[in-house]
Formats: sequence, C-alpha cells, structure tokens
Amino acid sequence: MLFSLSYPLAQSFESRISYYTKWKKLALATIAMMLLFVPWDIWFTKLGVWQFNERYFLGLKIWHLPIEEWLFFIFIPFACIFIYEVLNYFFPNQKPLKNEVVISYILALTLFSIAFINFDKQYTFVCFLLCGLALLLSGIFKPIWLSKFFRMYLVSLIPFLLVNGFLTGSFTQEPVVIYNPDEILGIRILNIPIEDSIYNMLMLLIVVFFYER
Repeated sequence: MLFSLSYPLAQSFESRISYYTKWKKLALATIAMMLLFVPWDIWFTKLGVWQFNERYFLGLKIWHLPIEEWLFFIFIPFACIFIYEVLNYFFPNQKPLKNEVVISYILALTLFSIAFINFDKQYTFVCFLLCGLALLLSGIFKPIWLSKFFRMYLVSLIPFLLVNGFLTGSFTQEPVVIYNPDEILGIRILNIPIEDSIYNMLMLLIVVFFYER
C-alpha cells in the first residue's frame, strides 16, 4: 500500500499537475465508489469467495476487512487518478477513439456473456455483470472522457500486475489474498485471477465518472 501511494503522493505538489488541488473531488469520487465496493467486499469475505492471509496483515479489522483492505480502496484510486491526470497533462489533445462506443459495447457484451455462462461462480458473475453494465451505460451516454479512461486503464495495468502480483502470491511465499477456486474462472495472469482486472476496471470507471462529474 505504501509503495502504491509513495510516488503519486510525492509528486502531488509538483506545479504542472498540482494534484493536491484535486484531492477534494477525488475523495468524494472514492467515497462514492466505496459505497458499492466495501459492502461487496464484506459480503464476499463472509461467503468465503476470498479470504485474507493473516500472516501478511496487522490484525486490525473493521467489519471483517483488514485495515489494509480499506486502505486499498483509497490508495489505488489515488495512484490511478494520478496516472489519469499525468496522461491528460502530457497528452492534452488526444482525440477520442473513433470506435470508443463500439469498444464499450463489445466489452459489455463479452462480459455479459461470460457472466451468464458462469452464473454459478460468484466472483466471475457479479464482477463481469456489474462491469458490463457500467460499460454499457458508458456506451449509451458517451462521456467525453471515455477515451481518456481507456488510456489510463491500459497504462495502469503495468503497476496493477506488480501490486496484484504481490497480493496474489506471484512474488511471495504465500498469497496475501486467497480465492476460492470454485468462484473464479481459473484463468490467471502471473497468479492474478482474470476477474481482478475486471474488478479494477469497474472500480476505476466509477471513480473517474464521479471525479469528472
């Protein structure tokens, strides 16, 4: 968590980006996202869809979630919206993708299909269904920032692989977050369930929506 936070926080006062001036709207956007993701996280933890390896946590929990999991929902959007702002600063004249709406619809249809085929896998079904719905709405309403979101998401996959790689045991003796194999597709990148990348997309899409609003 500290690794994820360190560089964006250190650069927040850099004059070109002035990220610190955007913290208030980022905080509101993060809270809006957490209204969905925290209950979802608590629910899935109680159901045993995933669990947290006590070896890697301080031991302090709030509503069944380690304090580090709460910080995850704050620090990761903080770092990713920093990427969003940096890209917008250095590439301000990016033209919208010609097919951004088509991309949203195709992704939504793909996620809906996978969700309903795997309705018995709770993480796959809920994650793909909700992200598909968010992408469908994005295609319908065509926000002017949609191309910028896709750009940020693709760039954020680089630190995502590193951070989630640690959390899922790619670089540690044991995984920090342990997934019930019956509730996921079993497709992994490094040791990261493919569902995590969709979970991350939905989380960031919600944050960017409220951030831009």
